[in-house]
Parts: sequence; structure tokens; C-alpha cells
Amino acid sequence: MAKVVGLGGVFFKSENPQKLREWYKFHLGLDSEEWGAVFKWDLPKGKDYYNVWSPFPTTTEYLKPSEKPFMINFIVDDCFALIEQLKSSGQNVVGEPEESEFGRFGWVII
Repeated sequence: MAKVVGLGGVFFKSENPQKLREWYKFHLGLDSEEWGAVFKWDLPKGKDYYNVWSPFPTTTEYLKPSEKPFMINFIVDDCFALIEQLKSSGQNVVGEPEESEFGRFGWVII
């Protein structure tokens, strides 16, 4: 059975992403770019993995087709197998999984 092995990222809407990034930098020391911040870490398999923190303006289309103001990405041990597991159990899988330079991705809206 494919499963979650880590947190890949947190993406969310903000009324003022720039002001929020400035607050996090001033109060928590979080350096970020316009798109957000990355935290690098290693899993035992020797691969590099990243956590992404990314505030978006409330007008973003990035989280579509979901109407939720956030998206959570998980690192999984077998993306394609997990998507098939979710489909076979009747979950709301959106589109087909994709592979890019950033990894393998599939989407589920709950």
C-alpha cells in the first residue's frame, strides 16, 4: 500500500501575501521569496526533499478547481500507486498524475 512519508508543502491564500511574508521574516526569521520559502531535508533513501511554504493572493487560480483557500502537498512513497488506490476507493481524484522536474504530482479534493 502506497502511503505518505512527509509534508511537501503548504499553499494558502492571503489578503496581503507581501505583508504576511514580512511579518514571518520579522517575527519568526523566515526568509522567503515572492513565491514563498523552501525547507530542504533528507529522507533515508538519500534523496533531497523540500517543504514549500507559499502564500498566494486571494485572487489566485493556482488552487483551482478547489474552492478551498489552501492546498497541502504530501510526499508519498509511490504517487501513481496512491492515486490508483484513491480512485479505486471512490475518492475525488482530479485529472491524471503528472511528472515534472519538481517531482510526481496527483490531486485529490476532499
